[in-house]
Amino acid sequence: MKRIFPLLAILCLPLFSRAAFINGRNYVPLTDWARANGFRVALLARDEIILTNKTSRLVFNMDSAESEINGVDVRLSFPVAKDALISQLDLDTAIRPLVFPQKPSAKKVTTICLDPGHGGKDTGNRGAGFFWRNEKTYTLALALELRGELQKIGFRVILTRNSDTFVELPDRPALANKRGADLFISLHFNATQVGKNEVAGPETYCITPVGASSSNASVEGSEYGNAASAGPTIANRNEQKSLLFACQIQKSLVQNLNANDRGVRRARFAVLRDAAMPAILIEGGYMTNPTEGRKIYDSAYRRQMAAAIVKGILAYQKLTTPPVLQPKPHTLNHQVVKHSP
Repeated sequence: MKRIFPLLAILCLPLFSRAAFINGRNYVPLTDWARANGFRVALLARDEIILTNKTSRLVFNMDSAESEINGVDVRLSFPVAKDALISQLDLDTAIRPLVFPQKPSAKKVTTICLDPGHGGKDTGNRGAGFFWRNEKTYTLALALELRGELQKIGFRVILTRNSDTFVELPDRPALANKRGADLFISLHFNATQVGKNEVAGPETYCITPVGASSSNASVEGSEYGNAASAGPTIANRNEQKSLLFACQIQKSLVQNLNANDRGVRRARFAVLRDAAMPAILIEGGYMTNPTEGRKIYDSAYRRQMAAAIVKGILAYQKLTTPPVLQPKPHTLNHQVVKHSP
């Protein structure tokens, strides 16, 4: 059982922790920010800090960039430093957008662009079995399944490809921009060369904040087109909405697929950088994991995954679209007419 330290000890933390400048970054005491924003603070053994209020629960670990925000693993741009110091950039670009989301937009989501990753000469990841399985085959199958589910409930759907064809990376968000899509979703499946039997679960990516490095620096310059530049992009205009969108999708995937939560991460993938609307990239699971790989190749599981993505889209729409006001019931004024005897 985890041991919770007395609240008095927690409230004393700021006495020993002050704002700091670490590696060129502004850091502030997490407990100061928590109290200023109405959160209760608890410190668990193993340097785990939990903040709670009526609507949110945030979990942080010292010397780690991993966090949990309202039930979703979210990778911070920088680790929480000793003495519970958190970077101001993470407060502004990860915590506030999820805990205090923007007011709903007047524009409703009506058009969604689905981008089946890879295609044609670009096979994507490959999973072994009785024969090689190409990622491009299953991203397209998932996109077609998802398109059908979205159309059933009234969404207009655009596909960047609807067959085994090669599409240049810049052309994918360009199509979404040209056709006026309200959301952009790039669909992929993952692979690893280490820990194939252990590594599994979906990941959802959105654009990296200006001034931070991508959370998957190991694939910089790969076929994803993940630029190392930390400068602003078109996508950063919708950065907060993209993060909120990514969290709703990731939460739905994990809950509805009963999958391991690999978290929401940040990357400057080409298909995200150039999108003029909220945009995410979904890694639906690991083809290299023996158990998860078999699921990915199964049409019933992809149908289940498509349904989970739809639920995530609807959850995002509910958070960002103002509710439809119902007209008040019309009441008639009844006049009493007196009749003469």
